[in-house]
Amino acid sequence: MPIDPDVAIGAELPEIKFSWTQSDVLLYHLALGATELRYVYERGLRVLPTFGVVAPRFHETAPPAVSFPGIDIDLARVLHGTQEITVHEPVPAEGEAVLRTRIADVWDKGKAAVIVQESTAVTPDGTSLYTTRSSIFARGEGGFGGSRGPSQKVEMPSREPDAVIETPTLPQQAYLYRLCGDRNPLHADPEFAQRVGFDRPILHGLCTYGVVCKAVIDALLDGPEQVLSFGAKFAGVVFPGETLTTRVWRDGSRLLLTTSAADRAVLTDAVLNLR
Repeated sequence: MPIDPDVAIGAELPEIKFSWTQSDVLLYHLALGATELRYVYERGLRVLPTFGVVAPRFHETAPPAVSFPGIDIDLARVLHGTQEITVHEPVPAEGEAVLRTRIADVWDKGKAAVIVQESTAVTPDGTSLYTTRSSIFARGEGGFGGSRGPSQKVEMPSREPDAVIETPTLPQQAYLYRLCGDRNPLHADPEFAQRVGFDRPILHGLCTYGVVCKAVIDALLDGPEQVLSFGAKFAGVVFPGETLTTRVWRDGSRLLLTTSAADRAVLTDAVLNLR
């Protein structure tokens, strides 16, 4: 079914009621490669803000489906485009909430389409815990006559970075991260990966996103509570076992960063805003 932007844009998706425990947080941290006690021991557990992105679907075991009002796309055509989370309140180590999601926009890039979703997690007492905004890039689904969308380019300083952080990933990292609710076969099945166009399974973009956020927090901040928001564009793939190189520039109350792997850009236009 071709994309129908008139139906899709503004559509409200079914609410998702979800809960999480300390065990979920511990598993998420381990899936990012965390070994520090503050991330892997329940006493004094500090929750990385990026956990909020995966918490609503943490216990799902079926591959994701790209089927929304006015949108029905083959999973093999889809890649994660961008991800952002704004944390209104520090994410607790356990709790429950309702996720309310809408299709915020659909952009026509000619040979591809970009579908933008915006979600807010609300606790039982009505507190907005965090808001996420994400986009998926659907190859071969453009040409429906919609807007191309705004430029989201973030200009990086011309000077040398204030910090360079090297973070190795694990050869088995994608298998671990699949346990956090993303069972897309692209990250485990060699035949599926080749059908999509890759030599072998790739690491989840959201795993890279979480690994980089943690690395920056550990290297430059006092703790995850300092993070107000973190957003990035997924510019390239990471193969499990590769080392991530993150360059960071301080810019007032925000950190600008880029991440590469084997000289490929993998996260660009990345901004971490501080409280």
